[in-house]
Amino acid sequence: MSFPGKKKETSPVSPLNKRRASWSELWVNHHHHHLLSPPPRIPKSDLTLLLSDPTLLTIIAKVPSPHRKTLSLVCKRWLRLHGTLVRSIKVSDWGVLESGRVVSRFPNLDNVDLVVGRCGGLVSFTVGVGCYQSVDFIEEERPLSAEIVDRGLRVLASGCSSLRRLVVANASELGLLSVAEECTKLQELELHKCCDNVLLGVGAFENLQILRLVGLVSDIGLMIVAQGCKRLVKLELVGCRGGFDGVKEIGECCQMLEEFSVCDHKMEAGWLGGLGYCENLKTLRLVSCKKIDCGFGLGECLSRSCPALERLHLEKCQLREKDAVKALFKMCEAAREIVFQDCWGLDDDIFSLAMALRRVKLLYLEGCSLLTTQGLESVILHWHELEHLKVVSCKNVKDSEISPLLSALFSDLVELQWRPDTRSHLWSSLTESGIGNKGGKFFKKT
Repeated sequence: MSFPGKKKETSPVSPLNKRRASWSELWVNHHHHHLLSPPPRIPKSDLTLLLSDPTLLTIIAKVPSPHRKTLSLVCKRWLRLHGTLVRSIKVSDWGVLESGRVVSRFPNLDNVDLVVGRCGGLVSFTVGVGCYQSVDFIEEERPLSAEIVDRGLRVLASGCSSLRRLVVANASELGLLSVAEECTKLQELELHKCCDNVLLGVGAFENLQILRLVGLVSDIGLMIVAQGCKRLVKLELVGCRGGFDGVKEIGECCQMLEEFSVCDHKMEAGWLGGLGYCENLKTLRLVSCKKIDCGFGLGECLSRSCPALERLHLEKCQLREKDAVKALFKMCEAAREIVFQDCWGLDDDIFSLAMALRRVKLLYLEGCSLLTTQGLESVILHWHELEHLKVVSCKNVKDSEISPLLSALFSDLVELQWRPDTRSHLWSSLTESGIGNKGGKFFKKT
């Protein structure tokens, strides 16, 4: 029996009977889906935020100096960290200093130079051994008043307590006192355009060891320094007007003084005699001095000398006054190293006075055009302890005038640098023969 209208029942298709897609179809479908869909959004985050400040600061410090100056432009954090690496700075835009931006930008300064004092836009700083300089404009230099300088010093002292070196011009006593109260670690101070009254504030620096004075400082100022800075190790006077009493006071009070420099001095007659009271002085430097001493009152120089002196350095000095040079050599009779560099008036007669220096081990002559070979030989043959000889640009010292005694002396030297002029052929022959390198075989690097 049939039932019309009833559909024929079909069996469902089993999943096992379906055709599986090929690997190529799967690969095409997968990549087609990714091509149509937008790429995933990557969050824009600074991965350096995961690093702590000390870690990032260590990384920045290892960047070479030529590239380190650009790191401050990355972001504010890098700008702040880069500023902590700056140790030395030279500022000539006083407005930047008074506003406090220098102190906030560079909190760890230990060397500040404020001597320029201009109203331009020059700020340079040093990071490690590198240096960065930014120049906007520079106007004509204008001297700053003491009040303006003192305000800047107070701002600097309030933010840089670790300051160790300061260079400033036209400061007053009050400005220096504000620095001394905050910057107790200051060891080196350089004062330009200073006078005796300003030096009253210098004595407040308890740890001051190096002092450079540029200005019209008299005996009164030197006595103030001697009473207040008894731990001085190095003192330099430029254009000062002191005399015997001031130098004597320095020698008696500053027992730790080892280096004393005088440049372009206007010292009173007989000031050399005060050096005899510097019992621990090791280095004496005279630079650009038109006269050593006036010649009056030199009897005191002949009665005392510096027993511990090791080095006498004369550069661009007038040595035409025989009595003054004789007194100087008498004062420095214990010196072991003598340097004459571009000195005027150093002829054979003046140089013969150096025979009073019996313990010389090193002699350096440069730019002494009046000295001859005979004059040089007559002196150094009396120096039995001489080990190092350097003669450079002395045109009247000739190779052809070297005697057999001088040649024998050359062979016994530990170091010989012989270049009296550009036509000298002795230097190349000495280098080839090994003369003047007596100690070389004992001190070779391994």
